[in-house]
Amino acid sequence: MNEDGIKLLRECNSGCKNATDSMEQILPYIGDSGLKKLVEDYNRKHIKIGDECHKLLNDNGEDEKDPPKVTKAMAWFGTELKLAFDDSSEKISDMLVDGCNMGIKGLSKNYNRYSKAESEVRDIVFELINIEQDFMNELLAFL
Repeated sequence: MNEDGIKLLRECNSGCKNATDSMEQILPYIGDSGLKKLVEDYNRKHIKIGDECHKLLNDNGEDEKDPPKVTKAMAWFGTELKLAFDDSSEKISDMLVDGCNMGIKGLSKNYNRYSKAESEVRDIVFELINIEQDFMNELLAFL
């Protein structure tokens, strides 16, 4: 696998980790059963893509890229603080929509930046972009 493919896989894997960490942090706060099911379904989709990235990296003798610990801790704290003041379905959906938007932008930038990545890797990233877009669209019903 070429260097662009490895870098793109690492970014995709890191994005999946950020997304699943956020969804798993938020799940206990969700009271609406429909929203909870939606988040659980999309969490599984992100885990599946993350596992694909992890396997491809390992198959090519490469390590994963973990999100920086400081960034992860700040995101966790920020989420907890926001939810302490408002844990309504609307607020949770709003936060998740923002996360999807950030994911789509980051993935799209990396998709374009690492344009020489193998088509298999680009297909995985494109699939995740579509998952993020679908998730965001479904979340809009809860705003």
